[in-house]
Amino acid sequence: MSTAPPIDFASIFELAPIGMCVSQNRRITACNQALAAMFGYLQDDLIGQSFLILYPSSDEFERTGARIVPIINATGTYSDERIMKRANHELFWCHVTGRSLHPNDAHAAGIWTFDDLSAKRKVSQELSTREREIAALLADGQTSKLIARNLNLSPRTVEMHRSKLMKKLNATTSSELINKLLRIG
Repeated sequence: MSTAPPIDFASIFELAPIGMCVSQNRRITACNQALAAMFGYLQDDLIGQSFLILYPSSDEFERTGARIVPIINATGTYSDERIMKRANHELFWCHVTGRSLHPNDAHAAGIWTFDDLSAKRKVSQELSTREREIAALLADGQTSKLIARNLNLSPRTVEMHRSKLMKKLNATTSSELINKLLRIG
């Protein structure tokens, strides 16, 4: 019986078909080639950088970071679909999943995966920062009431943004809006 060669975890990380990175305090400490290619950077250019460079705005970076903390501290993991930004400033939908490496300290260290959804879902460039954030949560299946609670907004404010989204995307019903956000309708 032959012995299997040892598993080379560094090669597995580097060659994974999905973007992966390790973070400390919201800074990238290691990333694979798939992540660098997805965002249009060289790997060495991402190492040591804040995740901020991957977000459309500093507001979205800050609000996402705050939204992650209670969820990841309670469950150890976090997952969502959000709009991210490539090096050339192109915006795209991305599925992001992460796991904290330190219980009760969501941002201390973590492992994150990024899956580019741009082939399935396009970004409407004319959306504001808040509209993009609300669109991401609507596409994730959240109700306006839940979005309001999660973003510390009034339900009326969320409904106002939802109405603007419907006009901008030429949707006449909520389900049509969701379908357009998901690009399946």
